[in-house]
Amino acid sequence: MSLTPVGILISGSGSNMVALAEAMQAGTAPGKPVIVISNNPSAAGLEKARALGVETAVIEHRSFKGDRAAFDQAVDGALRKAGAGIVACAGFMRIMTPVLTDAWSGRMLNIHPSLLPSFPGLDTHTRALEAGVAIHGCTVHEVTADLDSGSILGQAVVPVMGGDTAETLAARVLAREHLLYPRVLAAFLQDPDAARRNPIALFPDP
Repeated sequence: MSLTPVGILISGSGSNMVALAEAMQAGTAPGKPVIVISNNPSAAGLEKARALGVETAVIEHRSFKGDRAAFDQAVDGALRKAGAGIVACAGFMRIMTPVLTDAWSGRMLNIHPSLLPSFPGLDTHTRALEAGVAIHGCTVHEVTADLDSGSILGQAVVPVMGGDTAETLAARVLAREHLLYPRVLAAFLQDPDAARRNPIALFPDP
């Protein structure tokens, strides 16, 4: 089976990037990580990517003086130069313009720390606790021009426990993200249409 070249976008620690790259390098997802791009030159995930033998690039958004489209054009150019066929956003904290979302329509995934469509955007764990929900979790979805609104490809459920803080809840959700995202990526690489028809669901152990 041929391996699809995958570009990964990060802004911070890169823990989901590591989960994806390791799955591909272990052969459990039929892809090859060809580049990790960060808008943050201090992102800890850059060194982690290099340790895995993956090419890295920094495209600092501040250098574009608020011109989001120009920044997205630079990211798009770096992905194409690296030969990426699929893009996985893994903690990439930028709102994209159609320059990027249109260029990679149907070929860009993202993971979000809530059970979409609940709690799109930021501060999901705090908002979940304030809303008093009994369950929380994470979602892998396709990226579109509308924030956190693309088709859902997988979700993992995390119960909310008494005494939870945003930090404790976030830690449990992150652990599930590391399980869910590689599985969804593997399914999407194997057959995108089938992945769209049959979203993956991970539930808590009984």
